[in-house]
Amino acid sequence: MGAPAGFTLGELAAALRATLEGDPGRRVTGVAPLETAGPEQVSFLIDARYRASAEASRAGALLVAEDVSGLRGPLLRSTTPQQALIALLTLFHPPASLSPGIHPSAVVASDARIDPSASIGALAVIGADAVIGPRVRVHPLVYVGPHVEVGEESVLHPRVVLGEGVRLGCRVVVQPGAVIGGDGFGYAFDGSAHRKIPQVGVVVIEDDVDIGANTTIDRATLGTTLIRRGTKIDNLVQVGHNVEIGEHSIIVAQVGISGSCRLGRGVVAAGQVGFADHLTIGDGAMLGAQAGVAADIPPGERRLGTPAVPMGQAKRVFAAQKHLPDMARRLRAAERRLERLETRLGIAPSQTRASGVVDDQA
Repeated sequence: MGAPAGFTLGELAAALRATLEGDPGRRVTGVAPLETAGPEQVSFLIDARYRASAEASRAGALLVAEDVSGLRGPLLRSTTPQQALIALLTLFHPPASLSPGIHPSAVVASDARIDPSASIGALAVIGADAVIGPRVRVHPLVYVGPHVEVGEESVLHPRVVLGEGVRLGCRVVVQPGAVIGGDGFGYAFDGSAHRKIPQVGVVVIEDDVDIGANTTIDRATLGTTLIRRGTKIDNLVQVGHNVEIGEHSIIVAQVGISGSCRLGRGVVAAGQVGFADHLTIGDGAMLGAQAGVAADIPPGERRLGTPAVPMGQAKRVFAAQKHLPDMARRLRAAERRLERLETRLGIAPSQTRASGVVDDQA
């Protein structure tokens, strides 16, 4: 099925468990966006916002949800279109095959244990007493420190660094440049200088976790920094020492999580959310982009803004902000009228003026 000639729509329908409306013998050779797809390619409509683009698309076939109507065929109808899209992309772009073995330029400690089915790339370094499990792929220029364990079918992309004692579960994917197990940020001022607090704990990453490029996950001061199974972490995320992130959480780009925070199961932190230290975030909590979280959040809460407040309240504040310049001008004008009235009546000026109001039309 993975031949360069592509797939017939009948083959795709069977592989995706989709219902085909159209010619099962028609062949497509790739997947492309709605705007650029041609008659030899298949495209997809997953989000109704792109309905107009789907109607105008020249794609040879469209993957759609079962209830979509009014589109010209051929159509591949799926009860789970997002999952079908994953399968579709995987069919046309299968993972590169694994070539077991150790590249001659890799540096491997004599007591490291590497499964014969694993692949160790050029110039990789595998430290003392490290364990590399079955079908692990270690790309070139990866550093695996002493006493590290990497579970089966995990993938370490180029320039990943795993510090001493880090433990990765099965099917963990670490993107280029990520550093796992660097020292946590801990110092104590002795009156003349900041003295470093030794960071002697470890990092444990459970099964099926993805870690984005240039993300950093610090080792614990004592004990464990823990990322639980199924969690997905985007690029450029900072996870401080002794943090725990619960199962199936989503942490988006540029999030910063200070030390000793506890994030529950299924937490979603959108881009650039910042967490103060020692917070507890309940299961299923959702933090909108750029939220500044300075207090514990109960399970299921939705917060936004800095400081983070309930999302509905934050949206009302944001909506009111655009009126602030006009409100400031009206307030200043009212103060002037009050001053003139007080002067005419011989009353001492009011002491309740709104100080500091900017009047850009004064």
